Amino acid sequence: MDEFELMERIEKGEDIHTEFKREVDRENLAKAIISFANTDGGQVIIGVADSGEIVGVDDTDEVMRRVDDVAFNRCEPPITVVQETVDAEGEGVVIVNVPKGDQRPYRTRSGLYYIRSTNRRRQATRQELLRLFQATESIYYDETEIFRASISDLELDHFKKFFRDYLGMGITDESTYTYMKNLKVISSREKPTLTGLLFFGRHPQFFLPHARVITAYIEGDDLSLPPKDKKEMDGRVPEILENVMVFLKLHLKEEHRIRGMEPELYPEIPEEALREALVNAIAHRDYTISAPIRILIFKDRVEFHTPGVLPNTVTIESMKVGGSHVLRNPTIYNFLAKMGLVTDIGSGVRRIITLIKETVERDVDLKVEGNEFLLTIPRRGKR
Repeated sequence: MDEFELMERIEKGEDIHTEFKREVDRENLAKAIISFANTDGGQVIIGVADSGEIVGVDDTDEVMRRVDDVAFNRCEPPITVVQETVDAEGEGVVIVNVPKGDQRPYRTRSGLYYIRSTNRRRQATRQELLRLFQATESIYYDETEIFRASISDLELDHFKKFFRDYLGMGITDESTYTYMKNLKVISSREKPTLTGLLFFGRHPQFFLPHARVITAYIEGDDLSLPPKDKKEMDGRVPEILENVMVFLKLHLKEEHRIRGMEPELYPEIPEEALREALVNAIAHRDYTISAPIRILIFKDRVEFHTPGVLPNTVTIESMKVGGSHVLRNPTIYNFLAKMGLVTDIGSGVRRIITLIKETVERDVDLKVEGNEFLLTIPRRGKR
């Protein structure tokens, strides 16, 4: 960075990627470095006051030694930073370049986690911290305990029935808890996990109010229009899957074709594609976000809104070719696989694209909007 670039950066002020510091305060500098490493990276500019006034530092070499000490000894795990010096208005300024960390989440020696938000740093909330762990596959949220719930909030008979129906075996009362722990339905402390409540809870939404699906039928192509029909689907995952599919088939058309002597029904969107999109949303959504899955039927398309951005290393392009193999919720995925609803990891979106291209002869649209993933399936003959 040269003096001109530095002056431009100072003129813009502090933001999500920039923080000014008049001098080195080791504890505050550690918090700043950690906040950038836990978010998207950024720069700490030392020798500039909060107001943007360039005050400079007395000894740039000494400042850089202190910064290295802070990054190595006051950040856990240690963070590698790149420093540079710039002369601005006759004053020496040190710029600390902090990359987005690949060992997130980082914390201070006292165990505090910080993130960057707009133009300031702050402590991460519990949900944000869980997302940081999850992004680096340090923890899977679907395996975490739901602290307010107890084992009495699970339907043990449903768990036994699941074993009979999908695994072809019966289990005794004595072995039930062992199997529940092995499948991560309950924790080692016999507390229900998120997955346990979703599949076997008596009232899952009492503890997880956002774990529902909102469906709406809109007679138009604009979300501002009031829905003609709207339902909130809750209950256990198998019940939600069944009820959502009923809603979709109710509001999507079928075409009658004569093959031989008998008429045959052809849905405008293959049921397999709709089910795949729904299962993908339940399997891959971010359950740390307090928002439901939304499925909106418009006159020309069906939109699947899934809370959460794409997980670590997954891109839109890799999804299109079936090359995404990262699981955000492996335990949920495991149960859906046992039910025969998912097969190869990462191939679901590719199957939807292929099915829609073959039947509707149009393209599926994939995008990330804000804090959600949006999959749009066009309706046959609707433009």
